[in-house]
Amino acid sequence: MDHFRRIGALRRKLTRAGLPGLVVTHLPDLRYLSGFTGSSAALAVTRRAARLFTDGRYTAQAAEEVDAAKVEIVSGAPSVAAVQWLAAQPGVEMAGFDPSWTTVAELTRWKAALPGRLRRTFLTALAGPLVENLRRVKDEDELALMTEAALGGCRLFEHMLGFIRPGLREIEVAAELEHQARLMGAEGMSFETIVASGVRSALPHGKATNAVLPRRGFVTLDFGIILGGYCSDMTRTVFLGRPKAEERRTYNAVLEAQETAVAAVSSGVSCGEVDEAARAVLRREGLAEAFSHSTGHGVGLEIHEAPRIGAGQTTRLMPGMVITIEPGVYLAGRFGIRIEDMVVVTATGGQVLTPAPKALIEL
Repeated sequence: MDHFRRIGALRRKLTRAGLPGLVVTHLPDLRYLSGFTGSSAALAVTRRAARLFTDGRYTAQAAEEVDAAKVEIVSGAPSVAAVQWLAAQPGVEMAGFDPSWTTVAELTRWKAALPGRLRRTFLTALAGPLVENLRRVKDEDELALMTEAALGGCRLFEHMLGFIRPGLREIEVAAELEHQARLMGAEGMSFETIVASGVRSALPHGKATNAVLPRRGFVTLDFGIILGGYCSDMTRTVFLGRPKAEERRTYNAVLEAQETAVAAVSSGVSCGEVDEAARAVLRREGLAEAFSHSTGHGVGLEIHEAPRIGAGQTTRLMPGMVITIEPGVYLAGRFGIRIEDMVVVTATGGQVLTPAPKALIEL
């Protein structure tokens, strides 16, 4: 990972924003810029220097991981040390912070640690995220990790097809999936595994419970693994037994909506247009009201990143963005269906990273 290049790109953004300094505290942003994977740190960036502050637990780890910033071990709060260091740098008369990741209490602490003359003027909230916007477009190293994670998810799904059967509890299905993920080498799951069966499949975020898989009905699996810090995310919905005509018709409508939205992905297309491609299919089938969330989201070091693939979103897709396409239909008290792929935006379209089968599977 070229952390020097990333910090260079951030410096160009700081210059354009008229900011001589920035304090970064959001851990995924820190990892992106410096390589540090610990749980407590702050990064201070100026136009000439970058310094990572952390505590004694991470002395060896930071020395090993961090290449684009000088590491300083402190005994107090790393973020306070970062702000004080920025204030002591020549030519740094103000520093930005990301209000999305800074609590009121933290900001109060930072100001109290500054000389009195700087407390009112030194710290300024960013108008919009700087590091997160850099993270939207993935480089070759990131895409390689995400492709590997996505294909790992597909292998897990294939394994689960031989495991799922009526009578198992949802938590047993989740446990098997997560156990196999660990054996495969996953650092962890991207989020709490969703296993929603029978009438519970109508819950968009039906986390696995003690509910027993029915003899007949849909089972939705929504899961992802983390490799090298990067998340995968996919959803497949299968059927136990034989579906009725309405169930099959509804599944095929969701599948058409999903594939239509995947086909709409291309550089320069707005996120709202991709969302509308999925929604238009479900509207035609009289199912628009049953599609209760946005069509997708960016994914990377975090499971939910910019951009959001939702109605009216004007952000335009760029090559290297990785997004999910996951329309769903949820009929309360009856059943639900969601199908999700990860897609990387290319100059000419979109490349699906999760090529597991999507035609209705009957178990």
